[in-house]
Amino acid sequence: MAEREHDVVVFGATGFTGALTAEYLSGVSGAGHWAIAGRSRDKLERLRERLSADVPMVVADVNDPASLRAMAESTGVVITTVGPYINYGEPLVAACAAAGTHYVDLTGEPEFVDLMWLRHHEQAQRTGAKLVHSCGFDSIPYDLGALYSVSALPEGVPIKLEGFVRVGGTVSGGTLHSAVHVMARLRQGRQVAAQRKRLEARPEGRRVSGITALPHRDEVAGGWALPAPTIDPITVLRSARALERYGPDFSYGHYFVAKRLPVAAGLVAGVGGVVALAQLAPTRKALLALKGPGEGPSPEQRAKGWFRVTFRGEGGGRRVVCEVSGGDPGYGETSKMLAEAALCLAHDDLPDRAGQLTPAVAMGQALIDRLVAAGIGFATKSDEAA
Repeated sequence: MAEREHDVVVFGATGFTGALTAEYLSGVSGAGHWAIAGRSRDKLERLRERLSADVPMVVADVNDPASLRAMAESTGVVITTVGPYINYGEPLVAACAAAGTHYVDLTGEPEFVDLMWLRHHEQAQRTGAKLVHSCGFDSIPYDLGALYSVSALPEGVPIKLEGFVRVGGTVSGGTLHSAVHVMARLRQGRQVAAQRKRLEARPEGRRVSGITALPHRDEVAGGWALPAPTIDPITVLRSARALERYGPDFSYGHYFVAKRLPVAAGLVAGVGGVVALAQLAPTRKALLALKGPGEGPSPEQRAKGWFRVTFRGEGGGRRVVCEVSGGDPGYGETSKMLAEAALCLAHDDLPDRAGQLTPAVAMGQALIDRLVAAGIGFATKSDEAA
């Protein structure tokens, strides 16, 4: 790693989120030697001019395995924003696993994450590569927020934790396309998840489980809590299985929050409708046509974005309420999380673990410290006897 040309390479740097990530890195004094990568040299040159930085360029294409191999071998860490990952992600994961190169992405696609574990986890363990998926708004605030909350509770005790998500922001074309692909492939996703479950070792002498609940009003959440079957609770539970700090019996529930019941009902109906439309090719095509890849919110729209995740945890006779908060969730803060995760892998002293890892398992407190320094809030709002 120390002899490689770059510390970090941003692949997909000319896309919407990739460019934001490159812009963020260009303003970080301790970024080290980093580069931008993509399939079009002309677009890379235009991005470099916009950045006003003499940053190296790497031409690479997901359809050219040799170019991906060369890129992976040239750097310590690759950031990729090229999705939907189920369509375009595996060649780069394979290249990083083979080269012993650390990898981060911002995927929210459970099927892709499970497939990469099945196909590349063992090789990454052998080469020392850390393959860390979901390093954006999916799933950094929840995974690291859960770790932060658990750390505020006593050790060696059963812990119950719930996370309540509130957001304000707009969606890019890339996010829309990834979400529609996930919804269209629910059956395939379940099959791959079942295959992984059969093969993946479970912790001995410890219990880790998800909390299932109906929509309900919650005082701590500040509204109606709606169970959110996204990749985020899956990530939290995987961290809990890997880390003994989560205790002998850990349970986690994950919810979106709507202030009023009509809004909650409309949200549930809307998501159900989109899932139904994603199952048929003509209606799926219409959904994808709503916004193209590379399109995203304006700087003014992003400036109005915000997120807040409230965690309520109980264990060992204590009850804590913690909060992770920040600005524009999908883009401004996602590019920050993605970049800081890569810098953490490139420069920080981390646990000696390899293979496919969650952010909490790969980086843990080191990444929390980086994000706090970058302006993302981690706070304990209350700590009292249960």
